[in-house]
Amino acid sequence: MTSGKKETGRRAGTNRGEKMTRRQLLTGGTTLAFVAGLAGKATPATATEPSREGKGVGGYGDVGSSLRDLPRLRSSRRRRASSWDKSGGNDDRLTIGPGETATLAEVQGAGCINHVWITVGGDPPSETPEPDFLRKLLLKMYWDGEEEPSVLAPLGDFFGVGHARTLNFFSAPLQMSPDDGQALNCFFHMPFADGARVEVTSELESDGVVLYCYVDYEEFDELEEGLGRFHAQWRRENPTEGVEQGDESNLEFLLFKGENTSGQGNYTILEAEGKGHYVGCVLNVHNLRETDEWNWYGEGDDMIFIDGEAWPPSLHGTGLEDYFNTAWTPQEEYSSPYHGITLGGGENWSGQISYYRFHVEDPVTFEESIRVTIEHGHANKRSDDYSSVAYWYQTEPHKPFSILAVEQRIPGSVEEESTSSAGISIGGRLLGAIRRVVFGSG
Repeated sequence: MTSGKKETGRRAGTNRGEKMTRRQLLTGGTTLAFVAGLAGKATPATATEPSREGKGVGGYGDVGSSLRDLPRLRSSRRRRASSWDKSGGNDDRLTIGPGETATLAEVQGAGCINHVWITVGGDPPSETPEPDFLRKLLLKMYWDGEEEPSVLAPLGDFFGVGHARTLNFFSAPLQMSPDDGQALNCFFHMPFADGARVEVTSELESDGVVLYCYVDYEEFDELEEGLGRFHAQWRRENPTEGVEQGDESNLEFLLFKGENTSGQGNYTILEAEGKGHYVGCVLNVHNLRETDEWNWYGEGDDMIFIDGEAWPPSLHGTGLEDYFNTAWTPQEEYSSPYHGITLGGGENWSGQISYYRFHVEDPVTFEESIRVTIEHGHANKRSDDYSSVAYWYQTEPHKPFSILAVEQRIPGSVEEESTSSAGISIGGRLLGAIRRVVFGSG
Protein backbone atom coordinates (compact mmCIF):
# COMPACT_ATOMS: atom_id res chain seq x y z
CA MET A 1 0.00 0.00 0.00
CA THR A 2 2.69 2.43 0.99
CA SER A 3 6.33 2.54 0.05
CA GLY A 4 9.14 4.45 1.63
CA LYS A 5 11.63 6.37 -0.50
CA LYS A 6 15.24 5.47 0.22
CA GLU A 7 17.38 8.51 1.01
CA THR A 8 21.12 8.85 1.05
CA GLY A 9 23.39 10.27 3.65
CA ARG A 10 26.01 9.50 6.24
CA ARG A 11 25.10 6.88 8.81
CA ALA A 12 26.21 6.68 12.39
CA GLY A 13 29.22 4.53 13.17
CA THR A 14 28.61 0.96 14.28
CA ASN A 15 31.78 0.33 16.29
CA ARG A 16 32.08 -3.14 14.77
CA GLY A 17 34.24 -5.66 16.52
CA GLU A 18 34.18 -3.94 19.92
CA LYS A 19 32.56 -5.42 23.01
CA MET A 20 29.35 -4.04 24.43
CA THR A 21 29.98 -1.68 27.33
CA ARG A 22 28.62 -2.40 30.79
CA ARG A 23 26.20 0.50 30.38
CA GLN A 24 24.89 -0.92 27.11
CA LEU A 25 24.28 -4.28 28.75
CA LEU A 26 22.34 -2.56 31.53
CA THR A 27 20.25 -0.27 29.33
CA GLY A 28 18.36 -2.35 26.86
CA GLY A 29 20.64 -5.09 25.56
CA THR A 30 17.94 -7.71 26.06
CA THR A 31 14.89 -5.77 24.88
CA LEU A 32 12.87 -6.68 21.81
CA ALA A 33 14.84 -4.09 19.88
CA PHE A 34 18.06 -6.01 20.55
CA VAL A 35 16.83 -9.56 20.13
CA ALA A 36 17.32 -9.32 16.35
CA GLY A 37 21.10 -9.02 16.77
CA LEU A 38 23.09 -12.19 16.06
CA ALA A 39 25.77 -13.22 18.54
CA GLY A 40 29.29 -13.11 17.15
CA LYS A 41 28.46 -10.49 14.53
CA ALA A 42 28.49 -6.71 14.77
CA THR A 43 27.72 -5.35 18.22
CA PRO A 44 25.67 -2.20 18.87
CA ALA A 45 27.52 1.11 18.73
CA THR A 46 28.30 3.12 21.83
CA ALA A 47 25.44 5.35 22.89
CA THR A 48 26.63 8.60 21.32
CA GLU A 49 24.53 11.17 19.52
CA PRO A 50 23.84 9.90 15.96
CA SER A 51 25.52 11.82 13.18
CA ARG A 52 23.42 14.75 11.99
CA GLU A 53 25.69 15.79 9.13
CA GLY A 54 23.60 16.19 6.01
CA LYS A 55 20.15 14.61 6.13
CA GLY A 56 21.21 11.03 6.71
CA VAL A 57 19.84 8.79 9.43
CA GLY A 58 21.81 5.97 10.98
CA GLY A 59 20.84 2.33 10.97
CA TYR A 60 19.43 0.03 13.65
CA GLY A 61 21.80 1.56 16.19
CA ASP A 62 22.30 1.00 19.89
CA VAL A 63 19.16 2.46 21.44
CA GLY A 64 16.85 -0.14 22.90
CA SER A 65 13.15 0.05 23.69
CA SER A 66 13.23 -0.25 27.47
CA LEU A 67 11.81 2.45 29.74
CA ARG A 68 15.34 3.35 30.80
CA ASP A 69 16.30 4.11 27.21
CA LEU A 70 13.31 6.31 26.39
CA PRO A 71 15.02 9.60 27.40
CA ARG A 72 17.90 8.96 24.95
CA LEU A 73 17.39 11.24 21.97
CA ARG A 74 17.69 9.56 18.61
CA SER A 75 17.25 10.29 14.92
CA SER A 76 15.09 8.18 12.63
CA ARG A 77 12.48 8.41 9.92
CA ARG A 78 9.28 6.95 11.33
CA ARG A 79 6.86 5.73 8.70
CA ARG A 80 3.54 3.87 8.58
CA ALA A 81 1.68 1.83 6.00
CA SER A 82 -2.00 1.61 6.90
CA SER A 83 -5.40 0.92 5.40
CA TRP A 84 -6.52 4.56 5.61
CA ASP A 85 -8.99 5.87 3.04
CA LYS A 86 -6.94 7.86 0.54
CA SER A 87 -10.05 9.83 -0.52
CA GLY A 88 -10.30 11.39 2.91
CA GLY A 89 -13.42 9.39 3.73
CA ASN A 90 -13.90 6.78 6.41
CA ASP A 91 -13.58 3.59 4.36
CA ASP A 92 -10.31 2.83 6.15
CA ARG A 93 -9.96 -0.82 5.23
CA LEU A 94 -8.86 -3.39 2.72
CA THR A 95 -11.36 -5.83 1.22
CA ILE A 96 -10.07 -9.34 0.53
CA GLY A 97 -12.13 -11.86 -1.41
CA PRO A 98 -11.63 -15.65 -1.41
CA GLY A 99 -8.37 -16.51 -3.13
CA GLU A 100 -7.13 -12.92 -3.10
CA THR A 101 -3.97 -11.47 -1.55
CA ALA A 102 -3.78 -7.99 -0.04
CA THR A 103 -0.49 -6.15 0.40
CA LEU A 104 -0.46 -4.45 3.79
CA ALA A 105 2.95 -2.83 3.33
CA GLU A 106 5.65 -2.72 0.67
CA VAL A 107 8.74 -0.79 1.66
CA GLN A 108 11.86 -0.03 -0.36
CA GLY A 109 15.41 0.21 0.98
CA ALA A 110 16.56 -0.48 4.54
CA GLY A 111 14.55 -0.26 7.71
CA CYS A 112 12.83 -2.11 10.53
CA ILE A 113 9.18 -2.92 11.19
CA ASN A 114 8.50 -2.48 14.90
CA HIS A 115 4.73 -2.78 15.22
CA VAL A 116 1.87 -4.45 13.35
CA TRP A 117 -1.80 -3.98 14.25
CA ILE A 118 -4.58 -5.85 12.43
CA THR A 119 -8.28 -6.44 12.94
CA VAL A 120 -10.58 -8.38 10.64
CA GLY A 121 -14.34 -8.34 10.13
CA GLY A 122 -16.92 -9.65 7.73
CA ASP A 123 -17.73 -7.99 4.43
CA PRO A 124 -19.77 -5.98 5.19
CA PRO A 125 -18.42 -5.48 8.75
CA SER A 126 -21.88 -6.13 10.19
CA GLU A 127 -21.55 -9.76 9.05
CA THR A 128 -19.54 -12.39 10.90
CA PRO A 129 -16.83 -14.05 8.74
CA GLU A 130 -17.19 -17.74 7.99
CA PRO A 131 -16.07 -20.17 10.73
CA ASP A 132 -12.36 -20.61 11.41
CA PHE A 133 -11.42 -17.62 9.26
CA LEU A 134 -8.36 -16.97 11.44
CA ARG A 135 -6.91 -20.30 10.23
CA LYS A 136 -7.95 -19.57 6.62
CA LEU A 137 -6.20 -16.18 6.42
CA LEU A 138 -2.44 -16.51 5.93
CA LEU A 139 0.08 -13.89 7.04
CA LYS A 140 3.23 -13.71 4.90
CA MET A 141 6.32 -11.52 5.24
CA TYR A 142 9.26 -11.21 2.87
CA TRP A 143 12.64 -9.51 3.42
CA ASP A 144 15.25 -8.20 0.96
CA GLY A 145 13.50 -9.35 -2.21
CA GLU A 146 13.37 -13.03 -1.26
CA GLU A 147 10.96 -15.31 -3.11
CA GLU A 148 10.15 -17.62 -0.19
CA PRO A 149 8.43 -15.96 2.79
CA SER A 150 10.23 -15.71 6.11
CA VAL A 151 6.88 -15.55 7.90
CA LEU A 152 4.12 -18.00 6.96
CA ALA A 153 1.36 -18.66 9.48
CA PRO A 154 -2.40 -18.47 9.96
CA LEU A 155 -3.28 -14.97 11.05
CA GLY A 156 -4.74 -15.86 14.45
CA ASP A 157 -2.01 -18.30 15.48
CA PHE A 158 0.75 -15.82 14.60
CA PHE A 159 -0.65 -13.31 17.09
CA GLY A 160 -0.51 -15.74 20.00
CA VAL A 161 -3.63 -17.92 20.31
CA GLY A 162 -4.42 -21.08 18.35
CA HIS A 163 -7.59 -22.92 17.33
CA ALA A 164 -8.88 -19.93 15.28
CA ARG A 165 -9.86 -18.16 18.49
CA THR A 166 -9.26 -14.73 19.98
CA LEU A 167 -9.32 -13.54 23.57
CA ASN A 168 -7.78 -10.70 25.55
CA PHE A 169 -4.19 -11.43 26.61
CA PHE A 170 -0.87 -9.63 26.74
CA SER A 171 2.77 -10.54 26.36
CA ALA A 172 5.79 -8.40 25.52
CA PRO A 173 5.92 -9.23 21.78
CA LEU A 174 2.31 -10.28 21.04
CA GLN A 175 -1.05 -9.11 22.30
CA MET A 176 -4.73 -9.58 21.56
CA SER A 177 -6.66 -6.55 22.79
CA PRO A 178 -10.33 -5.64 23.33
CA ASP A 179 -12.91 -6.22 22.14
CA ASP A 180 -12.59 -9.97 22.88
CA GLY A 181 -9.04 -10.04 21.54
CA GLN A 182 -10.03 -8.94 18.05
CA ALA A 183 -7.27 -6.30 17.90
CA LEU A 184 -4.09 -8.19 16.98
CA ASN A 185 -0.75 -6.59 17.90
CA CYS A 186 2.87 -7.60 17.26
CA PHE A 187 5.93 -5.77 18.62
CA PHE A 188 8.70 -8.05 17.34
CA HIS A 189 11.36 -5.98 15.58
CA MET A 190 11.86 -7.02 11.95
CA PRO A 191 14.92 -5.43 10.27
CA PHE A 192 15.57 -5.53 6.53
CA ALA A 193 18.33 -4.24 4.26
CA ASP A 194 16.67 -4.08 0.85
CA GLY A 195 12.91 -3.98 1.06
CA ALA A 196 10.04 -5.61 2.96
CA ARG A 197 6.60 -6.86 1.99
CA VAL A 198 3.72 -7.86 4.27
CA GLU A 199 0.73 -9.72 2.81
CA VAL A 200 -2.45 -11.47 3.88
CA THR A 201 -3.92 -14.18 1.63
CA SER A 202 -7.50 -15.35 1.99
CA GLU A 203 -8.25 -19.04 1.62
CA LEU A 204 -11.86 -18.64 2.76
CA GLU A 205 -14.40 -20.66 0.83
CA SER A 206 -17.02 -18.06 0.02
CA ASP A 207 -16.94 -14.95 2.21
CA GLY A 208 -14.95 -11.81 1.80
CA VAL A 209 -13.40 -10.04 4.77
CA VAL A 210 -12.41 -6.49 5.57
CA LEU A 211 -9.03 -5.86 7.18
CA TYR A 212 -7.84 -2.75 9.00
CA CYS A 213 -4.10 -2.43 9.62
CA TYR A 214 -1.11 -0.40 10.73
CA VAL A 215 2.43 -1.45 9.83
CA ASP A 216 4.78 0.90 11.69
CA TYR A 217 8.43 1.00 10.69
CA GLU A 218 11.60 3.06 10.53
CA GLU A 219 13.63 3.90 7.43
CA PHE A 220 17.43 3.71 7.52
CA ASP A 221 20.09 4.79 5.05
CA GLU A 222 21.47 1.29 5.31
CA LEU A 223 21.31 -1.64 7.70
CA GLU A 224 24.43 -2.59 9.61
CA GLU A 225 25.72 -6.14 9.68
CA GLY A 226 24.96 -8.64 12.41
CA LEU A 227 21.17 -8.38 12.38
CA GLY A 228 19.14 -11.52 11.79
CA ARG A 229 15.93 -11.57 9.81
CA PHE A 230 12.70 -12.34 11.64
CA HIS A 231 10.99 -15.66 10.89
CA ALA A 232 7.80 -17.39 11.99
CA GLN A 233 6.48 -20.80 10.96
CA TRP A 234 3.26 -22.68 11.73
CA ARG A 235 3.18 -26.47 12.04
CA ARG A 236 0.57 -29.08 12.92
CA GLU A 237 0.45 -32.82 13.62
CA ASN A 238 -3.09 -34.16 13.98
CA PRO A 239 -3.03 -36.54 15.66
CA THR A 240 0.43 -37.08 17.01
CA GLU A 241 1.63 -40.68 16.75
CA GLY A 242 1.04 -42.18 20.18
CA VAL A 243 0.60 -45.73 21.44
CA GLU A 244 -2.28 -47.83 22.73
CA GLN A 245 -2.80 -47.97 26.48
CA GLY A 246 -3.04 -51.75 26.44
CA ASP A 247 -3.12 -53.31 29.91
CA GLU A 248 -1.41 -50.38 31.61
CA SER A 249 -3.29 -48.51 34.30
CA ASN A 250 -4.20 -44.89 33.60
CA LEU A 251 -1.33 -43.54 35.72
CA GLU A 252 1.13 -46.06 34.27
CA PHE A 253 0.12 -44.95 30.79
CA LEU A 254 0.31 -41.22 31.45
CA LEU A 255 3.12 -40.97 34.00
CA PHE A 256 5.10 -44.00 35.05
CA LYS A 257 5.85 -46.39 32.18
CA GLY A 258 7.83 -45.86 28.99
CA GLU A 259 11.19 -44.33 28.10
CA ASN A 260 12.38 -41.94 25.40
CA THR A 261 16.15 -42.09 24.98
CA SER A 262 16.44 -40.64 21.48
CA GLY A 263 13.98 -37.81 21.00
CA GLN A 264 12.62 -39.58 17.94
CA GLY A 265 8.90 -39.11 17.50
CA ASN A 266 8.79 -35.82 19.39
CA TYR A 267 6.52 -33.10 18.07
CA THR A 268 8.71 -30.64 16.12
CA ILE A 269 8.14 -26.95 16.79
CA LEU A 270 11.06 -25.67 14.71
CA GLU A 271 13.72 -27.08 12.42
CA ALA A 272 15.98 -24.42 10.92
CA GLU A 273 19.42 -24.18 9.30
CA GLY A 274 21.86 -21.29 9.43
CA LYS A 275 23.06 -19.00 12.22
CA GLY A 276 20.55 -17.40 14.51
CA HIS A 277 18.53 -17.68 17.67
CA TYR A 278 15.16 -19.12 18.59
CA VAL A 279 13.02 -16.63 20.51
CA GLY A 280 9.92 -18.57 21.41
CA CYS A 281 6.71 -20.27 20.38
CA VAL A 282 2.98 -20.61 20.72
CA LEU A 283 1.91 -24.22 21.33
CA ASN A 284 -1.66 -25.44 20.95
CA VAL A 285 -3.02 -28.79 22.08
CA HIS A 286 -6.46 -30.27 21.46
CA ASN A 287 -6.95 -33.10 23.96
CA LEU A 288 -8.40 -35.94 21.86
CA ARG A 289 -8.43 -38.65 24.53
CA GLU A 290 -11.97 -39.41 25.66
CA THR A 291 -12.02 -40.83 29.18
CA ASP A 292 -13.58 -40.26 32.58
CA GLU A 293 -10.23 -41.00 34.19
CA TRP A 294 -7.54 -38.44 34.98
CA ASN A 295 -6.70 -36.98 31.55
CA TRP A 296 -3.71 -34.65 31.84
CA TYR A 297 -2.30 -34.14 28.34
CA GLY A 298 1.15 -32.93 29.39
CA GLU A 299 4.24 -34.59 30.88
CA GLY A 300 6.10 -34.41 27.56
CA ASP A 301 9.68 -33.18 27.97
CA ASP A 302 11.01 -30.33 25.84
CA MET A 303 14.23 -31.14 23.95
CA ILE A 304 16.14 -28.54 21.93
CA PHE A 305 18.91 -29.91 19.70
CA ILE A 306 21.55 -27.34 18.72
CA ASP A 307 23.96 -27.68 15.77
CA GLY A 308 23.17 -31.32 15.10
CA GLU A 309 23.92 -32.63 18.59
CA ALA A 310 22.83 -36.14 19.54
CA TRP A 311 20.49 -37.10 22.37
CA PRO A 312 20.49 -36.03 25.14
CA PRO A 313 20.51 -32.43 23.91
CA SER A 314 22.09 -29.55 25.77
CA LEU A 315 18.61 -28.23 26.58
CA HIS A 316 16.48 -31.07 27.97
CA GLY A 317 13.49 -30.17 30.10
CA THR A 318 11.13 -31.91 32.48
CA GLY A 319 7.63 -31.45 31.09
CA LEU A 320 5.35 -29.36 28.91
CA GLU A 321 4.04 -27.15 31.69
CA ASP A 322 7.59 -26.67 33.01
CA TYR A 323 8.89 -25.40 29.67
CA PHE A 324 6.08 -22.84 29.65
CA ASN A 325 7.13 -21.69 33.15
CA THR A 326 4.06 -23.05 34.91
CA ALA A 327 3.69 -26.08 37.20
CA TRP A 328 1.60 -28.97 38.49
CA THR A 329 -0.84 -29.65 35.63
CA PRO A 330 -2.14 -26.07 35.34
CA GLN A 331 -5.53 -25.10 34.00
CA GLU A 332 -5.77 -21.47 35.10
CA GLU A 333 -5.52 -18.96 32.29
CA TYR A 334 -2.68 -16.50 32.84
CA SER A 335 -0.64 -14.02 30.83
CA SER A 336 2.67 -12.28 31.53
CA PRO A 337 5.38 -10.68 29.38
CA TYR A 338 7.23 -13.89 28.48
CA HIS A 339 4.95 -16.86 29.24
CA GLY A 340 1.32 -17.70 29.69
CA ILE A 341 -1.68 -19.97 29.23
CA THR A 342 -4.29 -18.29 27.05
CA LEU A 343 -6.62 -21.30 26.84
CA GLY A 344 -6.69 -23.66 29.80
CA GLY A 345 -9.10 -26.22 28.37
CA GLY A 346 -12.28 -27.65 29.83
CA GLU A 347 -12.99 -29.94 32.76
CA ASN A 348 -10.34 -32.63 33.24
CA TRP A 349 -8.10 -30.78 30.75
CA SER A 350 -10.46 -31.51 27.86
CA GLY A 351 -10.73 -29.59 24.62
CA GLN A 352 -8.48 -26.79 23.37
CA ILE A 353 -5.38 -25.49 25.14
CA SER A 354 -2.92 -22.77 24.12
CA TYR A 355 0.42 -21.70 25.69
CA TYR A 356 3.15 -19.22 24.83
CA ARG A 357 6.81 -18.91 25.85
CA PHE A 358 9.12 -16.14 24.60
CA HIS A 359 12.91 -16.26 24.97
CA VAL A 360 13.46 -12.49 24.99
CA GLU A 361 15.82 -12.51 27.95
CA ASP A 362 17.23 -15.95 27.10
CA PRO A 363 17.34 -16.51 23.31
CA VAL A 364 18.55 -19.95 22.23
CA THR A 365 21.49 -19.37 19.89
CA PHE A 366 22.70 -21.71 17.17
CA GLU A 367 25.59 -21.56 14.71
CA GLU A 368 24.48 -24.11 12.11
CA SER A 369 21.06 -25.55 12.91
CA ILE A 370 18.39 -25.99 15.54
CA ARG A 371 15.57 -28.46 16.19
CA VAL A 372 13.05 -27.49 18.86
CA THR A 373 10.89 -30.43 19.95
CA ILE A 374 8.60 -31.60 22.72
CA GLU A 375 7.16 -34.98 23.61
CA HIS A 376 3.41 -35.48 23.16
CA GLY A 377 2.76 -36.94 26.56
CA HIS A 378 5.37 -38.87 28.52
CA ALA A 379 7.54 -40.91 26.10
CA ASN A 380 5.32 -39.76 23.18
CA LYS A 381 2.49 -42.02 24.27
CA ARG A 382 -0.45 -39.64 23.65
CA SER A 383 -2.26 -39.02 20.37
CA ASP A 384 -3.52 -35.43 20.46
CA ASP A 385 -3.81 -32.55 18.00
CA TYR A 386 -0.66 -30.39 18.26
CA SER A 387 -0.02 -27.15 16.38
CA SER A 388 2.46 -24.34 16.93
CA VAL A 389 4.10 -21.16 15.72
CA ALA A 390 7.87 -20.82 16.19
CA TYR A 391 9.58 -17.41 16.16
CA TRP A 392 13.28 -16.94 15.44
CA TYR A 393 15.96 -14.74 13.87
CA GLN A 394 18.60 -16.02 11.49
CA THR A 395 20.87 -15.26 8.58
CA GLU A 396 19.52 -15.66 5.07
CA PRO A 397 18.86 -17.65 3.04
CA HIS A 398 16.65 -19.69 5.33
CA LYS A 399 15.55 -23.26 4.78
CA PRO A 400 12.28 -22.95 2.79
CA PHE A 401 9.12 -24.10 4.55
CA SER A 402 5.55 -24.61 3.44
CA ILE A 403 2.18 -24.80 5.19
CA LEU A 404 -0.58 -27.39 5.24
CA ALA A 405 -3.53 -27.01 2.87
CA VAL A 406 -6.44 -25.02 4.29
CA GLU A 407 -8.61 -28.08 4.93
CA GLN A 408 -5.80 -29.54 7.08
CA ARG A 409 -5.57 -26.36 9.17
CA ILE A 410 -9.16 -26.30 10.41
CA PRO A 411 -9.34 -26.86 14.18
CA GLY A 412 -11.34 -29.73 15.59
CA SER A 413 -14.77 -29.08 17.05
CA VAL A 414 -15.24 -28.97 20.81
CA GLU A 415 -18.15 -28.84 23.18
CA GLU A 416 -18.57 -25.71 25.26
CA GLU A 417 -15.64 -25.58 27.67
CA SER A 418 -15.47 -24.23 31.17
CA THR A 419 -12.52 -24.12 33.53
CA SER A 420 -14.99 -24.47 36.36
CA SER A 421 -13.93 -24.50 39.98
CA ALA A 422 -15.34 -28.03 40.21
CA GLY A 423 -13.13 -29.19 37.35
CA ILE A 424 -10.05 -27.60 38.84
CA SER A 425 -10.90 -29.06 42.25
CA ILE A 426 -11.19 -32.56 40.76
CA GLY A 427 -7.81 -32.09 39.06
CA GLY A 428 -6.31 -30.87 42.31
CA ARG A 429 -7.54 -33.87 44.29
CA LEU A 430 -6.15 -36.26 41.68
CA LEU A 431 -2.85 -34.40 41.68
CA GLY A 432 -2.73 -34.74 45.44
CA ALA A 433 -3.24 -38.48 45.15
CA ILE A 434 -0.42 -38.74 42.60
CA ARG A 435 1.91 -36.76 44.85
CA ARG A 436 1.20 -39.19 47.69
CA VAL A 437 1.98 -42.16 45.40
CA VAL A 438 5.15 -40.64 43.96
CA PHE A 439 6.55 -38.71 46.89
CA GLY A 440 4.88 -40.39 49.85
CA SER A 441 3.39 -37.14 51.10
CA GLY A 442 0.31 -35.02 50.57
